[in-house]
Order: sequence, then C-alpha cells, then structure tokens
Amino acid sequence: MRRKLFPWLIILLGLLCCLGLPALYYAGRPLPTAVRRELAPGVVYYRRFHATPHLMMAHIVSVDLNNPDVRVLVTPGDPGAEYPMAASTTSQFARDYGALVAINGDGFTPWYFNSLLDYYPHPGDPVRPNGLAASEGVVYSPPNGGPVLYISQTNRASFNQTEDPIYNAIAGDRMLIVDGAAVADLDDGRLAPRTAVGIDGYSNRLILIVIDGRQPLYSEGATLAELADLLLYYGATEAMSLDGGGSSTMVVRGALGVEVMNSPIDGYVPGRERPVANHLGILVP
Repeated sequence: MRRKLFPWLIILLGLLCCLGLPALYYAGRPLPTAVRRELAPGVVYYRRFHATPHLMMAHIVSVDLNNPDVRVLVTPGDPGAEYPMAASTTSQFARDYGALVAINGDGFTPWYFNSLLDYYPHPGDPVRPNGLAASEGVVYSPPNGGPVLYISQTNRASFNQTEDPIYNAIAGDRMLIVDGAAVADLDDGRLAPRTAVGIDGYSNRLILIVIDGRQPLYSEGATLAELADLLLYYGATEAMSLDGGGSSTMVVRGALGVEVMNSPIDGYVPGRERPVANHLGILVP
C-alpha cells in the first residue's frame, strides 16, 4: 500500500511546488493586469503590462494641474546644512506630508550598497540631492547644470526655466522629450527600473511614471528610449528622468493608508523601498 502511495505523493508534491513557487515569487507584487483608478478629481492612476519586446510593468499617474484642490510638493530641506535632507522612503514622505501620490525624486549623495548589512543611507541619514531643489519657496540645493522641473505656487509647470519665482523645483537626470519629440541618442540597450515626470503641451497636466525592473519573469525594466516612448504615448511633450534603479517607487494613499503601487527593488530585494533624498508629491484634501 505504501509503495502505491509513494508515486502519488511525489506527484502531489510536484504539483504543490509548481503552484506554490510562482505564487511565492509573485506575492506582494502588483498583478500583470491593466488597471485604471481615479484617485481624486483629475488624478488618475493607470497600471499597464507590456509583454513585448520584453516584460515591463508600468505605473502612470495623470494629474490635472487646473484642479484648484491639487497641490504639488517637493520634500522640504534645510538650506543651511551641508546635507539638507534626512533620507526617507517614498511611503514615509507620503505619510509625513499627507500626499495622495508620491514618487522618488532626484539622485543624491552619499549612497552605496555593499550588502544588506552594509549600505547607505538608512532612514534619517543625512543626504544631499544632486541638483536644484526647492520646496514652497525655499531653495535648499543649488543647480548642477542638469534639467529641472519647476512648479509655481499656482501650479504652472515648466522645464529648465520659469517666469515665476522659484516655488517647487526638482532636478532630474536628463531630458527625455523636448518640444514633443524624444531626445536623440537616448540609451536603447540597458533595461532598468525607471522614474520620470512629464508635462503636456498646455502645461496643465503632470504625468508621473514608474517602471518596475530587474525582476525576471515579472518586469525587466525599460531603456531610456522606451521610457520616452511611453511618456509620449501618455501625452507628454516635455519630460525628464528622475533617479531610477532601486530608488524607483510610486505610492498612493488609499482608504487603508499609503500603498506602494509598484514593486521597488532596493538591494536586489523585491518590494524593499530605498530611503532617498527628495520626492515629488501630489496633495489633494
């Protein structure tokens, strides 16, 4: 009797492994299905899964800047300090400032990762954004020659120059779209997690996008050229990339609190958020 049961036990264990291992791998990650969710009037979240030319999970938020209830906020910093920021995750920023939506911002220093026991920064560690940063009229990090998104107190958005006094400003890595066309010679070979921000031709709509990456069989990431193409598809006529890789994170505040919408991968651990310097938040009462 035992000999007859043994092959069936082997088959049963095999089936459990076949079903259980994928379930374990995908646990905590957003499902690869299309989602549209209105977060507030004029603020809409989209999730899109692309199977070709490679697996890519995209998270997009469209923000109507004409909505008088919408307020944009860059993480505040101390202009008098050498390192004006205390590193925090995007989730923590959203909780601290009541953001409806938030993404990670500019690259920063210092940063290193040698192992899960040897890395910097931890939450609360002092850091400095790479480029220009301002929050509600307080400039706390100088420009470094890179691109900058300016958001005025009246929600007027522009890249690289502004007619208004500097109110909220956040720097990026490079321009992706200029005058409605993708920038020439963008990298089209390296797949990675990405974060970017764009505006439409009338400067009345902000487009936030985060691409998951470095997760085989789930989402491999995007090249810079693919990121530009996605931003064009969602209506951006000007756009720049923000800090990517393990920093790429998008969060949304829901009925149960702050929810991480993507699958960040800090330290090669899926779902782990990286503490970063600054963030771009959307606040709606």
